[in-house]
Order: sequence, then C-alpha cells, then structure tokens
Amino acid sequence: MGDVAKDLAAGTVGGVAQLVVGHPFDTIKVKLQSQPTPPPGQLPQYSGAIDAVKKTLAAEGAGGLYKGMGAPLATVAVFNAVLFSVRGKMEAILRSEPGASLTVKQQTIAGAGAGFAVSFLATPTELIKCRLQAQGAGASVAEGGAAATAALKYSGPMDVAKQVLRSEGGVRGLYKGMFPTFAREVPGNATMFGIYEALKQYLAGGTDTSGLGRGSLMMAGGLAGGAFWISVYPADVVKSVIQIDDYKNPKYSGAIDAFKKILKSEGVSGLYKGFGPAMARSVPANAACFLAYEVTRSSLG
Repeated sequence: MGDVAKDLAAGTVGGVAQLVVGHPFDTIKVKLQSQPTPPPGQLPQYSGAIDAVKKTLAAEGAGGLYKGMGAPLATVAVFNAVLFSVRGKMEAILRSEPGASLTVKQQTIAGAGAGFAVSFLATPTELIKCRLQAQGAGASVAEGGAAATAALKYSGPMDVAKQVLRSEGGVRGLYKGMFPTFAREVPGNATMFGIYEALKQYLAGGTDTSGLGRGSLMMAGGLAGGAFWISVYPADVVKSVIQIDDYKNPKYSGAIDAFKKILKSEGVSGLYKGFGPAMARSVPANAACFLAYEVTRSSLG
C-alpha cells in the first residue's frame, strides 16, 4: 500500500471521526454567525450558544443539530484525502532525506500547501452546509411548524447545489466565498499542523514522536485544532455571511465589504460571533481526527 493510499485511508477515518464529534457545535456556530443584527431595542434571535441549542432542539429536535451534515459527510473522504495527501507529498519534498523528521517550520509550510489545495473543495462544500444550517433561522420557535417549514428553501444538499447551479451563475455560484475560504484554510492549516508537530515534539522530548501514546496525540491534536480557529476566526465569519447572502439582493459586494460592514455595525465582537461553539467543537473534534488518523496510519505501516 503506497503512502498516498495510506494517507487517503487514514485521512478518511480521521475526517469521519471529526465530523461525528463536531457537527452539532458547527451548526450552532453557523446559526450564531448568520443571525441578523436585531433592530434597536430588540433582542437578537439567540442570546448565545446555549440559547441557540435550546431553540434548535425545541424547533427541530436532535436532528436539527446535524442539519447540513450530508454535504461534508459525502466529501469528507475526498476532503481529508486531499488535505493529508497534499501534506504528505509536501513533507516528502521538504524532507532532507527519506525517513528524516520534519521541523516545525517545514510542517507549517506543508500545512499551508495542504490548506491551499483543500480550499477548492472546501468552498462549495461549506456553501451547501451553511445554506442548510442557516435556513429556517428566520422563523421563531413560537411560530412553529408552518412558518418554519415555509422558511425552508432547500430540501437537502443536492437541492442546494441544483438551485445554485440553476439560478446563481452556475459553477461560479458554488464558489462564492472562495477568497475568505483561502484566508481561513491556508494560514489556519499552516498554524494547525505547525503547532501539532511542535506539541508532539515537546511531549516526546525530541524529534522522534513515534512512541507517543493516544492521550498525547489527542492533546496535541485538540490544542492544534483550537489554534486553527484562534488564528483565522474572522475569515470564517466573513465566509459564512457571504455564502448565505441573498443572490438577487446581496447585503455584501465581497469579502472586504462584508468585513467592513460587520466591523461598522457590530464592532470587533461581530467578527467573533459563534467563537465559543467553534472552540468547543474544535478541541474534541480535532483530537478525534488526529488520533483516528495517526492510529489508522500506523496500523497500515
């Protein structure tokens, strides 16, 4: 079994583990990011993450927390295959000799390259996911069934793709939010893989990290995942609001415009909407992902 095939298999297992653990947190993050700014004197739809969870469960049941999971689940194999395979290829290019350990700087460069490659897949996947997670957010829980159903524009991931392709400029419509996706994935993955390697080397007391136990791998993966979000969170907020923006009557002309308008109307805190659930998701989800990846990769030799 070749290295690419091993990265593919291990990356897929890691991605599924990450998705199952993390998706409910991600749904709450998108709901908080996409809720409209309330008129003066009125309360926002969700007062915070706990309130968003309660209202989602009341209106939609537990399934509401897993809305939009079809698109990332269908592509998680390809997404993680690209991420870990490109990283593996870049590691091979950067390695001074076969089998040599990479420095933290080299892992950071490999992570940036993997982030760039994966952005082409992440953009349409995230657009579909965000549209499904955000829909129905305008109908209050009190309005219940009919209003909530009327607010549902899409029946599922394939329906989102069809509607966007048909009425939002074809394939180009699926790539709305590409620039902020690059701004999230490139520095985010550079940070995550660099810190993951740095923590592994610190815990191992040297560059040979092959003897690390599962607890150490989970800790390094969880903290590295948290570092991803700390480094790029505003880019993710901008990406979400652009991807759910109305095509016919857009609020934003582009990423820079969205950034400026959020900053003007909500201040810096507007760029960190949903940060709590993102961090709460990131640590356990990435701990699961990196552990599943490392265990699968080592079991394949």
